[in-house]
Parts: sequence; structure tokens; C-alpha cells
Amino acid sequence: MIPAAYAVLDLAAATHNLAVARRYAPQAKIMAVIKANGYGHGALRMAHALQDADAFAVARVDEGVRLRKAGIQQRIIVLEGFTCAEELDELLHHQLEPVVHTDLQVTIFERRTQHNLCPIWLKLDTGMNRLGFKPAEFAAIYQRLSRCTAITHPIHLMTHLSSADAQLDTTTPQQLQRFSHAVGHLPNPRSIANSAGILAWSSALSDWVRPGIMLYGISPFAESTGAQWGLSPIMSLHSRLIAVKPLAVGDKVGYAGTWVCPQATTLGVVAIGYGDGYPRYAKAGTPVLVNGQRVPLVGRVSMDMITVDLAQLPTAKPGDPVTLWGDGLAVEEIALCADTIPYTLVCGITARVQIMEKSGGL
Repeated sequence: MIPAAYAVLDLAAATHNLAVARRYAPQAKIMAVIKANGYGHGALRMAHALQDADAFAVARVDEGVRLRKAGIQQRIIVLEGFTCAEELDELLHHQLEPVVHTDLQVTIFERRTQHNLCPIWLKLDTGMNRLGFKPAEFAAIYQRLSRCTAITHPIHLMTHLSSADAQLDTTTPQQLQRFSHAVGHLPNPRSIANSAGILAWSSALSDWVRPGIMLYGISPFAESTGAQWGLSPIMSLHSRLIAVKPLAVGDKVGYAGTWVCPQATTLGVVAIGYGDGYPRYAKAGTPVLVNGQRVPLVGRVSMDMITVDLAQLPTAKPGDPVTLWGDGLAVEEIALCADTIPYTLVCGITARVQIMEKSGGL
């Protein structure tokens, strides 16, 4: 039996999207970002689908440990690094590679007397003002780490672009300039470009690139969809109609009656809501596909249900298939209708949504 709310994943699209990343950065190694449970797609599933990547990136040590225990052999970089000696022990035990971004981490490494424990990724803060060392600190930190016997050399150098999705903004060129000034004299391997950097800033390409959202077939740019960049979406989200009923002029729909029926119509009730990860703040008029045809969302999204106006689809009936995004309805469009970004939608799919992998039967 097909569940009320389910997501279908086309994992062949992951292979395609990885190839797109390689076409944009043909000289670079690929660090595929599969943090946050593979952006809601399943971290282990995505690791297998992206097995041709040169390395994987996760946010936290426990994410990397789970991948190692599941048998993933590629290099795994932990973007948040470690916060104490015990966490470093866990990281080393599972052969994970930390990003080093605080003085505390440097001090912990200085106290280690072993040799060649692991490679590290030294992060320079070029303007994100989140993690990383400021340019004025960099030289001293680099020298301290260079003397650490526990670190495998060469030290990898990295930064993170804060505004690469804004193609007309001057922030990215400024960040690239700061990075070059700080590390330009060093021969060490470097990593700068995220998805937006890969697609729009050829000057950000270096030894390693870190594609994230583009690997899932989603555009990093608010004004475009993944398909416009040659990407193929992996996830589509589905449900079904569970009720169809007539409405009269003036009938109010949903909590607080925020939508008032302007003319006699037919209402459809769909078995999905914010309890499944559908965005709570999707506005009236947000498109939904019923039997492959666009109809508008009306009324407030509730925990388990949404309602749609079936005026243009009077033959719809309970049990008919519904698509919330995917299959011709871009998740980027739904994100705009909900005043959010597609990252939050795919990452927000909840545990009661059954995940299915696409096959000939779907």
C-alpha cells in the first residue's frame, strides 16, 4: 500500500549532478557535501549514490562516524571540526579529517605527541564571520600547526563564500582577494567554491570544490531552478486526496478561516502538512499538482492536511495522486511561495514520510 505522504528519490540524478559539477570544475577534486542527513535525502544513501566523489563532507563528528560504521571508505571531512580532546579521539579513531578554525583546536593538536595522525583543513575567515581564523591571525596559526607532529602534511587551506549566490554582489571578489593575500605564497591544496561558487564564479575554483545543494538537483540561486543549470532534481514529494467536497460562496476554509470562498467551487483535502515537512507558511495560491494539473493551495497549512481549490479539476476524487514538489513542479518555486529556501524544504522532511527509491514501477 502506498503511504499517505511519501518522497521518491531518483538516485540516477545524483550521478548526473555530480557529472555537472565535474564539468564546471574539471581540474578540481570533488568533496560532496552530505551533511544534515544528506540534505534530507539520507546520508548513507547519498554516499552510495555519489560513490565517485573524491571525498565527503559532513557537519559533525557523529555524522562521519555513522558513515564509517556503515562501511563508507572515502575521505570524510568534518566541517565543524571538534570541540574537545575526547571528540578528537573519536574523530581520529574513525579516520575523519577535521576543519580547524579555533585556537582551542590548535592547542589540542599541539599537546599530541604522536606522528601523522590525520590531515587537517585550516579555515580562513574571509568575510562570513562565522568559523575560521581572521587573515591577521593566519600566519601565526599556520606556523603553529606546521610544527605539530600529529598532523599529516600538507595542511589543506579553505574558506567559505558567504554571498556566492548573489552574482552581482562584490562580496565574493573581496573574499577571494582576502584568501589570495593570506595564502597566495603557499603551495598547499585549497578549497573555496560551494555550489554557487562552482556554477557562477570560475575564479573560486581551486584544488577542491565542495558542491552541496547542486548535487540534489537544486539551484543555489533564488532566481533560477536546478533544471536551468542542467541539474536533475532527486526528490519529489507526494500524497493523495483524502476528501473532495463542495463549497458555497462565503465558506471559510481552515484554521482562522483565512481563505473565504469567492464563488462556488470544489475543495480537495490532501494528506500532508507541516508534520510531514510541508512548509507551514506556504501562501494561498502555492501550486500543487493533482493528477498532474496545477491547482492552488487555499487556507492555512495544518499539521496533517492542506486544502486545494479544485475549480479547474471538477472530476478529482479521493485517492487521486498529488505532487507537492518534483515531477515538473520545482521545489525552488514552492520555497518562494513559502518565503523560505529549498534547503529548508528538503532538509525538513519528517520521519513519517516514507522514502522510496525510484524504480521502473514508480
